[in-house]
Amino acid sequence: MANPIDRSIINISVDCVIFGFDENEIDLKVLLIERGEEPFFGQMALPGDLVNIDENIDESAKRVLRELTGLDDIFLEQLFTFGNITRHPLGRVVTVTYYALIKPSDFDLLPSGFATMAEWRSISEIRELAFDHFKILSTALTRLKGKIRYQPIGFNLLPEKFTLTQLQSLYETILDTDFDKRNFRKKILSMDMLIPLNEKQKGVAHRAARLYKFDMERYDKLQTLGFNFAL
Repeated sequence: MANPIDRSIINISVDCVIFGFDENEIDLKVLLIERGEEPFFGQMALPGDLVNIDENIDESAKRVLRELTGLDDIFLEQLFTFGNITRHPLGRVVTVTYYALIKPSDFDLLPSGFATMAEWRSISEIRELAFDHFKILSTALTRLKGKIRYQPIGFNLLPEKFTLTQLQSLYETILDTDFDKRNFRKKILSMDMLIPLNEKQKGVAHRAARLYKFDMERYDKLQTLGFNFAL
């Protein structure tokens, strides 16, 4: 049985919504852990932890990600603060939430702490999570759907080298819509943010498509000139 949290103080935690895009299944997924202690023993939850007394909140979120994935260089952005007085059954805990975008193929999962297991789950299959984590997940998904239209953050979910078909599939999956193939490619290429490579896909049954890379340096320069990314 877990020890109760000191109710005389407000405890601060971080919870992380870690999104990943499965290129093979063409599916947006989120990284969940199975809790190995009470409360909610054996239930799936978002990875998170209490903030240590000697670390700031951003450092705490990065620690949670590092312990789980082994990675440091991850797109990470603060999302929202959830502070309902009944959100944690053992005491008063306010959680500062973050969302992260990573490529699942970049690492092996390393469950630690009170997590007995870590795995990717399809967003469409998730109906319930421990604590108020389903609400947190829904909030993060809404933020992702909005921001991916006006900032090129989606490239954090793709391999370094990708096809235009993979890029379009990513946007269609996250936004739950269909784009006209010709118009999508014309608009993306007109933004002049992609580097065409003299390489093509390997190991595919269909005709191999050209590969591209996202040019972050070029995007930064365009921003200084007043360019606005919009899809």
